[in-house]
Amino acid sequence: MERFNRFIYGFLVGLLLPFLFMWLYLALLYPGYEGLGRTLSLLFPGALFAKILMLSTFPNLLLTFVFYKSDSFKISIGSLSGAMPYLIASLFML
Repeated sequence: MERFNRFIYGFLVGLLLPFLFMWLYLALLYPGYEGLGRTLSLLFPGALFAKILMLSTFPNLLLTFVFYKSDSFKISIGSLSGAMPYLIASLFML
């Protein structure tokens, strides 16, 4: 059960970190930022949204590497598994 809990911790971080990074990236660097929902609805059908979505997975991959190097393999697997929906969605949008 302890190993499963470690996987869940990594999975939850893997799901939340790309979303938080995308929100920070859009809020700080996107010139037409009008709120997260409005900006995402403007960007959604285009390839720019896919590129931002793919960019948002890089901090998660860095965190996966840090967990892997610290011998927390279950957390790193969970973190990488949490990033997979973002990566798959961004590849289908390109």
